[in-house]
Amino acid sequence: MLIGGLDVGTTGCKLTVYDTDGNFIANEYKEYRVSRKNGEHEIDANIIFHSVCEVIRIISKSYSLEAIDITTFGETFAVLDEMDNVLLPSMLYTDPRGQKEVEILKDKLSEERLIKISGTKPNQMYSLPKIMWIKNNLPKVYSQIKHVLLMEDFLVYMLTGTAAIDYSLAARTMAFDIKNKCWSKEIFDAADVDMSLMAKPVPPGNIAGYMKKELLEDLGIKHKIKIVNGAHDQVAAAFGAGVFKSGDAVDGTGTVECVTPMFDKIPQDKQLYDEGYSVVPYIFPDTYVCYALSFTGGAILKWYRDNFAKYETELAAKYGENVYANLDNAIPSSPTDILILPHFAGAATPYMDSSSKAVIAGLTLEHTGYDIYKALMEGVTYEILTNIEHLEKFDIKLNKLYATGGGASSSAWLQIKADILNRDMLTLAAKEAGACGTCMLVASAIGECKDLHNFVKVKNTYHPNAENAEKYAKNYERYKKLYSSIRPII
Repeated sequence: MLIGGLDVGTTGCKLTVYDTDGNFIANEYKEYRVSRKNGEHEIDANIIFHSVCEVIRIISKSYSLEAIDITTFGETFAVLDEMDNVLLPSMLYTDPRGQKEVEILKDKLSEERLIKISGTKPNQMYSLPKIMWIKNNLPKVYSQIKHVLLMEDFLVYMLTGTAAIDYSLAARTMAFDIKNKCWSKEIFDAADVDMSLMAKPVPPGNIAGYMKKELLEDLGIKHKIKIVNGAHDQVAAAFGAGVFKSGDAVDGTGTVECVTPMFDKIPQDKQLYDEGYSVVPYIFPDTYVCYALSFTGGAILKWYRDNFAKYETELAAKYGENVYANLDNAIPSSPTDILILPHFAGAATPYMDSSSKAVIAGLTLEHTGYDIYKALMEGVTYEILTNIEHLEKFDIKLNKLYATGGGASSSAWLQIKADILNRDMLTLAAKEAGACGTCMLVASAIGECKDLHNFVKVKNTYHPNAENAEKYAKNYERYKKLYSSIRPII
């Protein structure tokens, strides 16, 4: 039996096919654009829906899918009228609109109360302040709204006619009660937003219904397909990576690096939320995850490649090689003594300092470009270790780390991570953990998953090198002083 995992991001959507024994079969990808102009960051929900239909159409020509699970990026929502027309472009989480509305909410309920209910510190990135912004600034549009749907429930609704949102994505609105797993009437009342506009919250893996008959006909599909609610994309990636118990975590390294640990109690210490961590319901009952972030994960290696490795890039292109692999092979074997504060795009958790800048410290005439390249990987990993230490203060432990994303293809970086973090780093056979996790959810939902572990196949394990780990531990003590020393002057 074949199943589909639809993973929808801000720049494209991918439909991945697995069988119910956990074997990868195929995938199809469709790219689309976002708009960033005049300070507004938007995406067209109609384009996302049409792209989703296109990948379903293409896959269905070759494969007969029993069910499709939908996983999407968070925060962004579509507003629909009673005829299901999209009324406005959808604001991305980076869109600055909603700042004043956050202050209104804090004045009415207090920051502490909002955190206690929603598991996140109030910020305009979340859905609710932007819904309030529409009501306050576009009242005629707001009066026409019948549904407010985040991307997962928008797609579920458009495909089936059922408005249902999973708990983890609902938590990205800043209006969801993460303990009681329901919309918070208290928060919606404070926001003066009609709670009935929202989709019904359901557990991840909820079977929403069958794809509409007329849509099946339009796509040339002659059999019924079940549509299943997935999860927020970071949650799906953690599930697909094998995060099945407290202490497990996924380390996803793409443009941004995100570490997602699982735990079983909602932290009560406000300091955790002040440091930018948000708590999100996870797949299993009464379990949660949070997101530890570095805004510059793989982005800084791309920055180095584009600005300082043009010769290596040209050479790799000439011989059909991977420039990153060639750079990895050229770096020194021992830890560098260079310290890099990797705040090239500001600082994420635990600083939440958008104005912070990057620093390269400790250079001498003896250093080469390859030393700097390795130091960039070290700097990002020191930043992750900083996050791990902060999370441990709140009794969130990280014992095992599964590596995913583009960074998981770098053996050199994975060994650096194992040495600095002093933990095993495990890589997976599945190239797309999010897609794998989405397929795991749908297989479980339809009762065809014999063992979740069949989907999670560990490819390699990187163990800490004791000698290097000792050197890195000393360097990390120096690194911990860097931000506080440099920040007052930059």
